[in-house]
Order: sequence, then C-alpha cells, then structure tokens
Amino acid sequence: MCCDLKRRFLLLYATQKGQAKAIAEEIWQQAGAHGLEADMHCISEMDKYNLETEKDPVVIVISTTGTGDPPDAARKFVKKIQDTTLPPDHFAHLQYGLLGLGDSEYTFFCNGGKTVDRRLQELGAQHFYDTGLADDCVGLELVVDPWIDGLWLALKEAFLLQKEKEGMSSDAVSSSLSAAPHVGHELNLSSEVQNLKLEDERVRSSDVLTQKLVDIHLVAPTRDTEPSLVHSVPPVSQSALSIPALPPEYIEVQFQDTHGKNPHLSSLISEGTAFEVPVTKAVQLTREDAIKTALLLELDIADTVFDYQPGDAFCVICPNNVNEVEELLHILGLSEKGEYFVCVKVKEGTKKKGAAHPQHIPERSTLKFILTWCLEIRAIPKKAFLRALVECTSDVGEKRRLQELCSRQGASDYTRFIRDSNVCLLDLLHAFPSCKPSLNLLIEHLPKLQARSYSVSSSNLYQPGKLCFVFNIVEFPACPARPVSRKGVCTGWLAELVAPLLHPNKNTLDTKGGSSSTEKISIFARPNNNFHLPADPSVPFVMVGPGTGISPFIGFLQHRQKLREEHADWEFGETWLVFGCRHQDRDYLFKDELRCFLENGTLTHLKR
Repeated sequence: MCCDLKRRFLLLYATQKGQAKAIAEEIWQQAGAHGLEADMHCISEMDKYNLETEKDPVVIVISTTGTGDPPDAARKFVKKIQDTTLPPDHFAHLQYGLLGLGDSEYTFFCNGGKTVDRRLQELGAQHFYDTGLADDCVGLELVVDPWIDGLWLALKEAFLLQKEKEGMSSDAVSSSLSAAPHVGHELNLSSEVQNLKLEDERVRSSDVLTQKLVDIHLVAPTRDTEPSLVHSVPPVSQSALSIPALPPEYIEVQFQDTHGKNPHLSSLISEGTAFEVPVTKAVQLTREDAIKTALLLELDIADTVFDYQPGDAFCVICPNNVNEVEELLHILGLSEKGEYFVCVKVKEGTKKKGAAHPQHIPERSTLKFILTWCLEIRAIPKKAFLRALVECTSDVGEKRRLQELCSRQGASDYTRFIRDSNVCLLDLLHAFPSCKPSLNLLIEHLPKLQARSYSVSSSNLYQPGKLCFVFNIVEFPACPARPVSRKGVCTGWLAELVAPLLHPNKNTLDTKGGSSSTEKISIFARPNNNFHLPADPSVPFVMVGPGTGISPFIGFLQHRQKLREEHADWEFGETWLVFGCRHQDRDYLFKDELRCFLENGTLTHLKR
C-alpha cells in the first residue's frame, strides 16, 4: 500500500554534553508518527552518510562548546566543509534544516550551529525550514519544542517539492504523509524567546507516539495557593497532560566482585593527552568580604611535555563531591555495593535506535568510580529523565507531579523549579521519596561528567615550567526547591584541595615564600586558535576583561613584557586594557601586577 511508505530524511547531531543527541533522538522517535523515517547518525560518522550525494532532506542538531567552537564530534566535519577549494555550488542539491544549541551568557551564542549554517549556505545548500537557535540560559525547550512541532509540515512540503522537481507524481508521497498528524503552520523561529508562543494550543493530541494524555483524576487535593517543586496549582494541577514518550531502556548492569583496579583517569578523555601535575601554589585574590572568592592556582608542568600559549585554555578532570556520591549510594540502597566492580552492557532486544555502550563508562570499574568520575550527578534532569522517573515512583501524588514537570503544560514549572533552581537528581530523590530509580536508569540518563575548561593566566616564556589559572568559587545558595547550598563541582573541589596552601593576605604573583604541595590534578590541553597575541608585535590591541575575565590578559602582558626584554630593537604596538570590578578595595584582581605593567611600559593604557 502506498500509505505504508515512509519517506526518509537524514538526521545528524553533533553533541558535547549529550543535549543535541537527546534532541535528535526525540526527533527520531516522533518521525514514525508522521509517516517518516529518520536515518540518524552522529555528524562524526562520515562513513555512514554522504552530503555530496544526499538527495533527501537533512536535519542537523548541533551544540556549541568552549568560546563558540563546534563540538569535538563536529570538528572533522567543519574542517571538511571549510575547504576553500570547494565550489560555491558544492551543496546546491542539498535541502536542510538546522537547530543550534547555545547559551546567551557566552559571547558567541550558538556559534557552532551558525558556523555550519553559514558555510552550507555559502556552498549553495538551501533551507527547507528556518534555522532555530535554542538558548540554554532561559531553557532550550522554549525553542526546541516548537521547532520540532513545525518540522513535520516543513518536511512534508520539502518532499512534495522534491517530487515536483523530479517531474514525478506526488500523489503517493502526499497520501503517505497526509495520514500522519502535523501542526498547521510552519513556525518562524529565532533566539528572541519573548516572541515565542510558549503554549501552542494547536498541538494535537493525536501525536500518539510522543504525547500521552494523563488522567486528570490523578490530581491530589490542593490547599496551597503557590506552586513549588512538589506541589502544583491550577491550571496545571487540573489539566490533562501531554508528556513525552517513555524512553526505551537500553543498559544492563551486572555486579561482579571487589577485586581489581579502576582505570586511570587519562582513559576518561578522548581528546589529547592527560597529565597529572602538582599544585605548587594557591593565592586568594579577593578579600574575605568580597561577593565572590577568586583563587589563583599555580601548576608545575616542568616534568611534562604540556605546552601552551597565552590565550589557550586547558581542562581539569574533576570528581563529583564525595559526600554527594555517598548520599546517592545510600538513597539507592547501594552503599554496600560501592566498591563492587560492575559490568555495563547494552540490553538485548532494546528498542533504542543505535543503542551502544556509553563511551564515558569504563568496561570494568567500581560503582563508586562511575558515580565519582564518569557521571554528572549534578546535571539538571532533562524532561526525558523525569519521564523515566515517573515509572519508578510509587506514590500517586508524586507520580502526578513528575508528570506535570515533564509535560508541555508544566513547562513554566519545570523552568522555575528545576532548571532555574539548579535542581539535580539528589534533590529530586529527596523531594520525591517514593521514587526509586534503578542503576541502569541513571547510567542511561545522567550525562558524562565533563572536564572543566579554564583560561591560562600565565606565559611559559615569562614563567617556564609553570601554568597559572584563575577562577571564582561557584556558589549555589539554598532555595525553596533546593534547600541545601552547594559549591561548583570543580571549583568547590579545587578550593578544598588547596585549602592548606591558601594565604588570605597574599594577593600578588610573587612566588617567594610559597610552600610546596603534594596534591596533584589531571589536566589536558585545549588550544585556542582564535585568541592569541598578534603575530606582529607592532600591531596595537585592546583587551576587555572584567572580573576574572582579566586572567588570560595577564598571560598576554607577561609574554609581551618578556618579549620587550629580549628584543629591545623590536617595535611594539600600544596595549589597552579595560578592566572592571565591584569594589576596588575587595576584588581588584592583579592590582599590583597591573601597576608594574604600566610602569615598565608593557601596558600603555588601563581603563577602569
């Protein structure tokens, strides 16, 4: 039957932390209900697709990492399409739609997606659907959900247009696609979130594979007039809910024995080489009464081949908080299993598309190692995770509230009580005590614990064998949805690690009198090709760095000072620094160093 025909489209994703992949998987799941088949691949799997010969529409979901870079998985793809020898009609045959993910708190918002989008356009590719730019600062779902809703009609029109161009009858295609539900109009999306209609009343409940109506009789009696993490009010509490489809399970966990060794931390990274280096110095740069606490750490890299330039970044491999790991094991009833080695494998017969062993989970390690070094237990739970937790919850009222939080109708509650409150899995398990998830569910839904990136704040020319960096200790104050305060995963760990080294009254880079430390951290390089000193020293440059944003420019100025000392006959351009702080007597970072740079002519102008 012609109506059984499912039209194919190519679905590519490029992810750094798993968000783009999760969204692509949602699109893949929904495609069948619309009479379509998504051929889904990571964009790095270039042996499994070929855009040069692709005839079907292409959908791309891509995130942004670092200072506006494409994800690591997309680097080879981006390098390939940026080949300057490609003709302007190289992709003239290609029809595509792109969804970019980013965070507007960073300067180069969605630059990974914008880079790919712009280059495809330059090579002749055509949009069949408007580009969507989702902002993690306010909630990806504000753009992602309506973008996916509008995708199906856009795909249908692309298929019809494709058949018309081929000079063929589109009746068969039309009949197969018209049998599938779709939204009434294509959505015109942008990153201007205020222009979005958050609750789309036209969404039809016939999206049977991705929507499920929840019986409104599950609503518990309400007395409070204000909603909270665990409590809803009308209209949400009285609404029939459209919730995501239940993600298929695909991981199986088997406990083994307690004999053996955990893998080395270097095995946890897929890019570059990890180096274990000692922390030789720690200085608090701010006064005790400053709003934020800024620390400078010095690392000894003399015995390694680690190399860097001022402007580069590097990553620190950090663990989850040990107390939080113990607490999670206790709630899961696995305290006695922490030191047991576990075997993680793909569940036989799973319905998950492309199910594979998670690359960030070792083939063999202890449960405590996985929860400490591999999984981001502080991650804000995605709606798909909440949907899975519903099935692990026995209390009717708690089950209903979790359904609300992952539903379309509860989108604002999700943003307010989970996303904006930085609620994590531990918080949810405390708030919903009848929720008892399995270990395999955590491994399926918790993302990889990412190494944290920091800017280098030194020059290897000025301080050979040393690497310095600066950071604020991230603080998450307690709030109604999360009654405990926390420090950042990495900054809190580093601050605790170097506590014995800290000298509160010492606020310069002078290394005299510094004590040694046996504490070591694992790092790996993350070079930045776009953020370096001008190759021509005679070129003037302006640096703008408020707060800890000044840290990479200290490395710039150290490097420039050393070059001036070694090459007195060179011509050096002017250097301008624009710096700001809240209180000059509390958090004026590198005050003495900047004065010295001004006095010796390394820094020409300082504007505060």
